[in-house]
Amino acid sequence: MVFYWLKFDNFKYYAISFLVVGLLSDIFDGIIARRLHIATQMLRRWDSSVDLIFFICITLATYLSCPLFFKDNALLIFILLGSEALTYIVSFAKFKKEIATHSIGAKVWTLFLFALLIELLLHCQSTFLFQITIWLGVLTRLEIIAIILILREWSNDIPSVYHAIRLRKGKTIKKHKLFNG
Repeated sequence: MVFYWLKFDNFKYYAISFLVVGLLSDIFDGIIARRLHIATQMLRRWDSSVDLIFFICITLATYLSCPLFFKDNALLIFILLGSEALTYIVSFAKFKKEIATHSIGAKVWTLFLFALLIELLLHCQSTFLFQITIWLGVLTRLEIIAIILILREWSNDIPSVYHAIRLRKGKTIKKHKLFNG
């Protein structure tokens, strides 16, 4: 956002570069933490919070670049933002902690959001990818809410509703060492 306000030439390309670096660091920080055996619950909670702040910042930068797109699609964007806020409300109401499920669905949605933000930064328009990203985002937020409601106690790195159900039944779940284990 600072680059936008300072009127840097090629602002969009700086924003895309930050987006790429942010996505890659988001992918590899968890992998590295698990390989070093330092992926604690607190670190996973911080990871989720930093991810949220990062995507808010890059979305604000995209808004500054393409305000008309955001105005024209405000209702769908607010539906998505509302579903995101609801995940935090449900998690805090039930566990007094923020979410850190890192579900597979949320990871897939992050890739769609990444592609959408790049498309918007480059063209200030989107149709098909925007619709997919919005509704996939809402669907994955509903999955996260379901995971939270199913769990008896707070836990991080729950790949899906299926895994939450297994945990509720007292069974162990297998987690992939690269993605959530």
